[in-house]
This record gives sequence, C-alpha cells and structure tokens, in this order.
Amino acid sequence: MDNIFAFGDSLTYGAWDEEGGWVGRLRKYIDEKNLDESSCFLYNLGISGNTSQDLISRFEKEVEARAGNNEENLFIVSVGVNDCMLNNETSLNNVSIENYTENLQKIIKLANNYSKKIVFVGFFPVDESKVNPIPWKLGFSYENKYVEKYNHAMKSVAKENSVYFIDIYKEVAKLDYKKFITDGVHPNSTGHKFIFEKVKSFLIKNKLISSEKISDLGKLGVKIK
Repeated sequence: MDNIFAFGDSLTYGAWDEEGGWVGRLRKYIDEKNLDESSCFLYNLGISGNTSQDLISRFEKEVEARAGNNEENLFIVSVGVNDCMLNNETSLNNVSIENYTENLQKIIKLANNYSKKIVFVGFFPVDESKVNPIPWKLGFSYENKYVEKYNHAMKSVAKENSVYFIDIYKEVAKLDYKKFITDGVHPNSTGHKFIFEKVKSFLIKNKLISSEKISDLGKLGVKIK
C-alpha cells in the first residue's frame, strides 16, 4: 500500500471546480489505474485559508492518521498564496518572506521523517482587478508581484533541498490566464485541469507515478531536477 499526501490551501482543496480541483482529478486518474489493486491512496489535505504555518501545525497529525508501517509515501505541497496576502494598512505580508522560507524548510524536514519523495507545486497568478482589495477579506489584497516573489522563494528552497518543483506560475503567466480564474484567485475548471495535466505529466516523467499503474512507489527512484 502506498500513499500520496497533497497538502495546501483552497487551491489544493479544489475550490470552484466541479471535479474536485487538480488534486481531485489526479486522484481520479490514480484510482482508475488501481481499481483492481487498491494499492495507492491519494489524500487531499488542502484547507481553505491555510498558510505555511497552518500546514506545519497539522502536518504530523494528518500523516500519522493515514500512514501505515512499511508504506511508501509521496508528498505534494502547494502553499504560499495566503502567506503573501498583503495587509493594506500595514503594507506587510500575512507571513513574511523570511518566515515563509523557514516554514518551507520545516515542512521538508517533517516530510523527510516519512519519505524523501517531495514535490512542491507553484502558484497560479491572480486577477488583481478582482482581489486588490479582496472582497471577502476586507483590508487585504493579493498582488502578483508578491505571488511571484513567494513562488520564487519556494523554487529556491526546493533547489537547495533537492526537492522537485513544478513552476505553474511561470507557464500560466505567459497565457491569457484571467480566463482561467473564477473570483480573482481560485482557478476555474479549466485552470484546475491545466494544473492537473502539468502535475500528472511531471510525476510520470520523473517516475513518481506510472502512466500504466501505480502499485509500487517504493521501487521508483527519485531523480533530482
């Protein structure tokens, strides 16, 4: 039995997508490869509003409640958009870039207690015309200069720690990405499908999952990119 843990916020949870977001789509893909074997479970551990600090506070309990002995684990982590949220009154980010970087290091350390297979997934750009300021959180804003900054910080931490990184932001920013966003920050179904395809292809390419079936993550070597 193998486990895939997807940690993050509302984008990981799959808000605004009828198919459960990119993680829900990935689970469906995995389940279809394992209908007869039930050899791999994917757990969506995305919670709306979570920051990197929130993730740290629940990480071990979430894993311990699901991981068994002698099981191989793969961690997919995508968190940071709520960290970079700007307080318009103080002009400070919700979680400073320094603390965010430290938190990512802590997350890697926690994950390493269960596995060396860790994948960081970068962020989606925001539509500033809808979330600067944020309608549902008065006094705060999302701005792409901070989203990009925190995305780059995640990329740097991943490189320093030999962790995989999927740069969603870099690719989406080149597109007419606003048509992929529902409320200014959450991807719509098309946006979630885009992320799913990128994540799925990356995992297959790096032999973290199989295009045929996923039944033995433990025998798949991790090549650092």
